[in-house]
Amino acid sequence: MDGSHAASRLRIVLGHLGCPSAVVAHPTSGALPLTSFHPQQFQYTLDNNVLSLEQRKFYEENGFLVIKNLVSDADIERFRNEFERICKQEVKPLGLSIMKDVTIVKSEYALSEKVVTKIQDFQEDEELFRYCTLPEILKYVECFTGPNIMAMHTMLINKPPDSGKKTSRHPLHQDLHYFPFRPSNGIVCAWTAMERIDRNNGCLVVLPGTHKGTLKPHDYPQWEGGVNIMFHGIQDYDKNNAHVHLVMEKGDTVFFHPLLIHGSGQNKTQGFRKAISCHFASSDSHYIDVKGTSQENIEKEIVALAKKLHGIEDVSLQDFWRFRARLVKGERTNL
Repeated sequence: MDGSHAASRLRIVLGHLGCPSAVVAHPTSGALPLTSFHPQQFQYTLDNNVLSLEQRKFYEENGFLVIKNLVSDADIERFRNEFERICKQEVKPLGLSIMKDVTIVKSEYALSEKVVTKIQDFQEDEELFRYCTLPEILKYVECFTGPNIMAMHTMLINKPPDSGKKTSRHPLHQDLHYFPFRPSNGIVCAWTAMERIDRNNGCLVVLPGTHKGTLKPHDYPQWEGGVNIMFHGIQDYDKNNAHVHLVMEKGDTVFFHPLLIHGSGQNKTQGFRKAISCHFASSDSHYIDVKGTSQENIEKEIVALAKKLHGIEDVSLQDFWRFRARLVKGERTNL
């Protein structure tokens, strides 16, 4: 199938979603896979009255779905203000991790919005955690997790202008690599643009349909300019798979499967590209032991970091995630 025909088919599918501009696709190495579909084959979404049939089909086939204008400007402004307060250390939420880009991590710059590239684990910051409890977010999350919902991983990303070493990139990866809980189909990420995000400032790039595959081995890519801590990437993937760049406006939210291969490009602008996200999971999920699996390397890295930074001994990857988890809806039945 040639590129123009594939692009045409993609526009038709997006049109069926009722939001023709939901994503702007720039296939760079193939066509977006669109195959025949039978309703009885639903396995990545649950029966619900929120998603249309076309939206369910799109997620089932591609592993992601963009919902336009889902989070209000007012909420995004509140999240932005709280991020600035954290950067100024006006508030210091318990368990919060503050990250800097590898090119400035040893700099003498005072902690500020221009130095912090990401904050993780804001589950104890009540203002930012509001994102995880927004009804407009949870009504979609429940379509993937069911009624008992845990917030497992929270982030506010402040992608910096690239220093010239391309370290603002995020290698292609699968989020499940970091998670010692299953089943994968009971996990979904909600990722909201806090401003317009496009290829200039490093939008997400996804490989449609890769959520149907298996978890692949991950490790640090051999990048000349260096790689940020725990930015593991897939070492082997099909280079012929379609690449779709998600151009999003402020408030747009993409929901995607933890096996979907995705990453982001470098920020070529002078501004800081912000997005807020949470990985949700059904509380009916269960933890697994990752020893002897491809995830063992990330467990060893996290355990070593816990010992170095906090002097904590005898922890597992499961312990690490139990500490992060917080109930947002329903009952905490297992996780």
